[in-house]
Amino acid sequence: MTTRRKTDPELAPATLSEFDGVRYLHLGTPWVQGAMRIRKPAQIELEYVQRMMAWMLLRPAAELAKGHAVQLGLGAGSITRFTHGVLKMKTTVVELNPTVIGVCRAYFRLPDEGARFHVLNIDAQHWVDEVAEPGGTDVLCVDLYDHQAAGPVLDSEEFYRGCARALSEHGVMSVNLFGRHASFARSAKRIAAAFAGGLVISLQPTREGNTVVLATKQAELPDRDELAARAQQIDTGYGLPARKWLRMIRPLSGAPTASP
Repeated sequence: MTTRRKTDPELAPATLSEFDGVRYLHLGTPWVQGAMRIRKPAQIELEYVQRMMAWMLLRPAAELAKGHAVQLGLGAGSITRFTHGVLKMKTTVVELNPTVIGVCRAYFRLPDEGARFHVLNIDAQHWVDEVAEPGGTDVLCVDLYDHQAAGPVLDSEEFYRGCARALSEHGVMSVNLFGRHASFARSAKRIAAAFAGGLVISLQPTREGNTVVLATKQAELPDRDELAARAQQIDTGYGLPARKWLRMIRPLSGAPTASP
């Protein structure tokens, strides 16, 4: 599909609001595109963004914070601050809208660029097609919505195949979709096709309807005891509700899930 380039005038400017100690990112509409608790910037504030971190369940404990994390869509930088600042991973952000990058630098504690952190002001499809090193990404978080937040901007099977190509052998992709939107089944089918032979699972929708889908090239889900041990580590070590995530997992394709 054709996607907008950074010179396209339809790109909405980033705007801010604050309420009860939380700073919110908008793109010219009331829709929330991201959030940060001002006094706890490393904390992931929004529930669906927390659930996007469920990729941590699919990484062995010894490898959890190793490798290269890429975010397609910066939002308010919550995942970026976590992978770079908390997990200490090499992190790359791909964001088309330059005003989002500027606002995140000024108001959302975006890290300074350096050896472990890079921001690419390019189209995510271009990154997938031309920039991404095949097999060079260990964690890929995809959250690509425009200012109307009506559906993913990039959602073709070709796009998801490119995401799979970018992942390392044991890499994990995490995608934010609207589970109560008519497009969800279509999106899930495309992801499953792109990761044929691998594992595609989802978490239950949030109250707002966001559903996180996880995909790997590996077909097997860790067994119940291993998942429980990983969830405990994530809960106690990183303050994320991973044990709750275990009760939300359901298969879309690949191996059946273990009952927590």
